[in-house]
Amino acid sequence: MEEFEGSASSSKTKTIYISTVISISLVLLMTGLLGLILVHAKNLSNYVKENIVLNIIVNDGAKDVDVFALNRQIEASPYVLKTQYVSKEIAARNLTKDLGEDFVEFLGYNPLLSSIDVYMKADYANNTSITHFTNQLTKNPLVKEVVYQKSLIDMVNQNIKVIGLVLLAFAGILLIIAVALINNTIRLAIYSQRFLIKSMQLVGATKNFIRKPFLSYGVIHGLLAGLIAIILLLVTLYFAQRQVPELVILTNWTEFAIVFAGVIGIGILISLLSTYFAVTKFLRLKIFELYR
Repeated sequence: MEEFEGSASSSKTKTIYISTVISISLVLLMTGLLGLILVHAKNLSNYVKENIVLNIIVNDGAKDVDVFALNRQIEASPYVLKTQYVSKEIAARNLTKDLGEDFVEFLGYNPLLSSIDVYMKADYANNTSITHFTNQLTKNPLVKEVVYQKSLIDMVNQNIKVIGLVLLAFAGILLIIAVALINNTIRLAIYSQRFLIKSMQLVGATKNFIRKPFLSYGVIHGLLAGLIAIILLLVTLYFAQRQVPELVILTNWTEFAIVFAGVIGIGILISLLSTYFAVTKFLRLKIFELYR
């Protein structure tokens, strides 16, 4: 009979621990998904900014050697991600392809000028930095003018800023909810062990001695829940990239690894703290208060 009761108690404890790990892993999954959304949003904003083009129109008659030297000078700028030289001939071929007819043959000459397409680094893809950069360029006698869409850059930066603030606010709210859910789940699990905690205290066990195994289980549960959440996140990423192949462009495994480490860290930290406070609460209760 005693063996049966011990077996039933052990089975009940295992069930509670399993349900606790599953509950924590689902909460961490939501937190991890938000983290991945934030990473993708940041990478998307960088991708958009780094594909804004500044067209540097070169004066007609400029020597190729001088233009190539200007191109190298622009590439060396800390503002610039990359450049692409577009000669008069290449510009004519591109425009002919767009128009569907050979305008050079019709006009008898090529009216287009050579240009250098400049792609700015994401941190400098704003009108303040671009204005400073273009002011320096226009001082060069080889540069006829610099053409770019100022209103588009303003709109892109404004929209990215608004979206970023909304996502951060949502992330803060979800993190609070995640902490509350994990805390409640662990408190319920510890609640089922309240008589064991009090029994150990009554036979003379110190508070730290009682807390130690519970804290160890808390760390293990947080770690297991984090690993389960990461596996689910990887599966989600796989299917998301299968459905939307363009997401591969935004993939950054270093940042993903930081998110995964954060998921495990949050799981362990919240689980450890929640276990500590829950066990401490029941250690302070009187015997008759355990039945409430």
